[in-house]
Amino acid sequence: MSEPIDGAALLDQVEAFHRRFNVFPTEAAYAAVTLWDAHAHLMDAFDGTARLAFLSPEPGSGKSRALEIVETLTPNAAMLVNASANALFRLVEASEGTPTVLFDEIDTVFGPKAGDNEPVRGFLNSGYRRGAKSLRCVGDGANQTAGWFSSFCAVAMAGLGSLPDTILTRSVIIRMRKRAPNEKVEPYRRRLHEKQGHALRDRLAEWAATVHDQVAEAWPEMPEGVSDRPADVWEPLLAVADAAGGHWPERARAACVELVTASQDNEEASLGIRLLTDLRDRVFCGADRMPTAVILEALLGMDDAPWADLDDKPLNARMLAKLLGQYVTPRNKPIKPRGIRTPSGFPKGYYAEDLADAWERYCPPPPEKSATSATSATPQVSDGEPVAETPSDSRHTPPGTDTPSLALVR
Repeated sequence: MSEPIDGAALLDQVEAFHRRFNVFPTEAAYAAVTLWDAHAHLMDAFDGTARLAFLSPEPGSGKSRALEIVETLTPNAAMLVNASANALFRLVEASEGTPTVLFDEIDTVFGPKAGDNEPVRGFLNSGYRRGAKSLRCVGDGANQTAGWFSSFCAVAMAGLGSLPDTILTRSVIIRMRKRAPNEKVEPYRRRLHEKQGHALRDRLAEWAATVHDQVAEAWPEMPEGVSDRPADVWEPLLAVADAAGGHWPERARAACVELVTASQDNEEASLGIRLLTDLRDRVFCGADRMPTAVILEALLGMDDAPWADLDDKPLNARMLAKLLGQYVTPRNKPIKPRGIRTPSGFPKGYYAEDLADAWERYCPPPPEKSATSATSATPQVSDGEPVAETPSDSRHTPPGTDTPSLALVR
């Protein structure tokens, strides 16, 4: 009878193999990639799988090499550069055992110069959950029937730039960098080192068979603050760490918190959320209504915002209405411009009460106000009539808008 495999020691060896050829940006990245390699051997024990994304802003950052090492350590590995959704579905169906799909140069699929790749996105999005299937035509010519194809498999990707948000939220994201002069790695020689990786791969498979039932029944405890989609992503990796024991449960949870926090810090808000946030914090600033013309003037005057150049055109009233119409009022109606009574007419504009629900649900917490911002300024008098003055540190007056106009749209 063979000696039982020490899971923690085996994961240490897998990590050491990565360290010989890969320079990852953080210790958390080494832990996450090692756990991901192991989880690929236990796919039939999980309800879901994490995508692994090696991303960088520049070429030559070690992304493809990272995939090469992952390829030697994972079962049924299939390295791809480009593939149709139909081919991917058939790969999953035809493989003996769940394949590990390694997608290099993923920016050619989803980058700014790529064409319509919604079917591939659908494959990647759906396949992170067990039981995901897609309907495809099978047969030749007119002799075709409908067939169901599975998409559940482990997927690692490497590419420049970023990925669609729907894929990023299903991924452990490793943001690769060019190696610094003091960061050294061994040159990878496939004919020599692939065999060493395969030996570790086979040991991972043996160990996975001994902990399969334990992992299948596991409900790993999540670190505080990790819930919803990030918890789905990390659950299989934490289950592997708990099964391995040793220092891996603690390392895995520390890596989980670090990488989840980093992914949230790096997320760029959608254009709609950016618009809502700018309206709340830099345009309305406490006003209860605002004409569309005033809103546009304020937005277009922001040098650090995208509103002056959206697809080579400045934001206009139609585009503003389209962006805001994606969100709803507290009465669950699409946000739309409404008439605003002013001394000079009845222009269209927006009311803070219509935006309030979207502000609360989608925007980050507002910046903290200073102690003086809660103090109202003394009203001024213009032509014998009182005009409300806005506090200088809590109210933004859009360029070109006179004080009486703003007083009327508070």
